[in-house]
Amino acid sequence: MNFEEEISLLIKSRYALVLVDAIDENYILGQLYNVAQEQGLTFYSWSLTKGLRIGKNENSFYKTGDPVAMLRVANDLIKDPHSAIFAFSDFDRFMTDAAAARLFKDLLNHIKGTPTTVVLLGSEVKLPPDMAPLAARISGGYPDEMQIMAEVNKVIAEYRLTAEHLVVDMPPEALRRVVKTLKGLSLQQVRNAVNLCLLKDSCFDASDISTIEKFKKEAFDQDGVLEYFGSEQVDSIAGFGNLKRWVSDRKKSLFSDSPLPPPKGLLLLGVQGCGKSLAAKVIAGELGIPLYRLDLNRLYSKYIGETEENLRKALATVERLAPVCLWIDEIEKIFASSSGEIDGGVSKRVLGTMLTWMQERKDRSFIAATSNDINNLPPELLRKGRFDEIFFADLPDAAAREGIIKIHLEKRGLDPKLYDLPGLALNSEGFSGAEIEQAVISALYSASGSNEIISSKHVLEQLKLTRPLSVIKAEAVDFLRNWARERSILLV
Repeated sequence: MNFEEEISLLIKSRYALVLVDAIDENYILGQLYNVAQEQGLTFYSWSLTKGLRIGKNENSFYKTGDPVAMLRVANDLIKDPHSAIFAFSDFDRFMTDAAAARLFKDLLNHIKGTPTTVVLLGSEVKLPPDMAPLAARISGGYPDEMQIMAEVNKVIAEYRLTAEHLVVDMPPEALRRVVKTLKGLSLQQVRNAVNLCLLKDSCFDASDISTIEKFKKEAFDQDGVLEYFGSEQVDSIAGFGNLKRWVSDRKKSLFSDSPLPPPKGLLLLGVQGCGKSLAAKVIAGELGIPLYRLDLNRLYSKYIGETEENLRKALATVERLAPVCLWIDEIEKIFASSSGEIDGGVSKRVLGTMLTWMQERKDRSFIAATSNDINNLPPELLRKGRFDEIFFADLPDAAAREGIIKIHLEKRGLDPKLYDLPGLALNSEGFSGAEIEQAVISALYSASGSNEIISSKHVLEQLKLTRPLSVIKAEAVDFLRNWARERSILLV
C-alpha cells in the first residue's frame, strides 16, 4: 500500500488527526492535494512562512502566519459543511503555547466523526500525551518503484536536451537493481543520484549501480543505526550449497504475488571466520535487494528509553525500504543481558520489541542474522516463526577449501591454475575461510619481501605457520559442531 492509498483509507475511516513523518514535504503536499481532489475535499495547507492557503493558491488568509490566528480561521472554516483536509507543516513545535494547544483541541473536537482530517507534517512529529491517542502515524515522501522509474526516465530525458551525447546501456536486470537500490530515497534524492551518474561520464549503465549504492550509503550512514552495505554475488563464496539452493528456491516468492508466503529470513550459526557475514552479503545479492546492517554500537545508548527508540526507528526504516535484507551480525550481542538484571531491563525490552516485529511484520524484508555463541541466544529467538530456517556454517571441507583458495587468488589478480590447489586444500584442514584468506595475504607479503613471485610454496609456508582456531580453541569449536550435529541443524 503506497502513501496515497494509506492516507485515503485513514481519511475514509474518519481519523481526525494523522501524523506524517515526511522526508519530502512538497511531495507529500502534492499527494495530499491529489487525495483531496479524488475525494471531493477542500485542501488547505499551512506553514509559518506562507500562512494558511487554499488549494494551490499562493495567496494566504489574512495574517495566518501566526499559528493562533490560523487556528481561529480554521475553526471558522470547518463550520462550512464542505469537508476538508488541513495540512500543517511543523505545527507540533507550537504545542507549548497554551492558546495554540487549546484552539487545536477545539478543532479536533469539532471534526471528530466527520470526513475532515488534520494532517501534521514534519520529522518525528510529537504530540502532548492527551492528544497522541487520537492520531494515526504514517511515513510519507518515499516514491514507489513505478514513480522511481518515471523519475529516472525524466532525469535522463532532461539530460539529453543539454548534453552533446549520452549513452544508456541498462539491461532489464540491471535496471531492476537500480530501482531497488533507489527505493527509500525521496524524489529529489533520486534525481541527485541519477544526475551524479550521468554527469560523471555521460553514460548510464550497469557500472553506475556502485555509484548509486555509494550515494545511498552516505545518505543513510548519517541517519542512525542502519548502515548500508554492498552485496556480493554467489560465486564470491565457496561451498554453502544448501544455503544457495534454499535462497534460490524462495527468490521468486519475495517479489511475486504467488500463494507462497515470502521468506522472512534465516539464522546462520557457526564457527568464527567460516563465512557467515559474507553469506549475508551473498543472500542480498542473490535476492537482488539492498543490504543494511543493524549497527549494534549505535543501537545502545546510556540514556533511558533511547535504545528502544533507536530500535523502533531502525525497524520503521526497514519497513519503509522493503524489500530489503536486514543483516544482524552477531545477534547474540543484542540479547546478551536479556534477563534485564544488568541493564535495568533494556535488553529485555529490546528482545520483546524485536521478537514481536519478527513475528508480526507483513513487509517483504528479509532478515539474515549471524551468531557465534549459541549460549547467549534466548530460546524464544530459535523457535519456528521467527526465522524460516537455521543453518550451521561448519569448518570448510576439502572441496570448499580449494574453492576458497581459488577465490582469494583470483581476487588478487593471480591465476589459480598456476597453484597446487588440491595440495593447499589438503594442508589447510581445520582452517576457516578467514584463516585461509590471511594465509594467502601473508604469502603475498612473504614473496614480496623475498623479491619472489608468489607460488604454492609461499602459501603452504604460511599455512604451516598458522595455528587455526579449531586447534587454539578446540573445546569451544567442538562444542559448537556437536551442538549442531545433535540437533540436526542444516549445514550450509
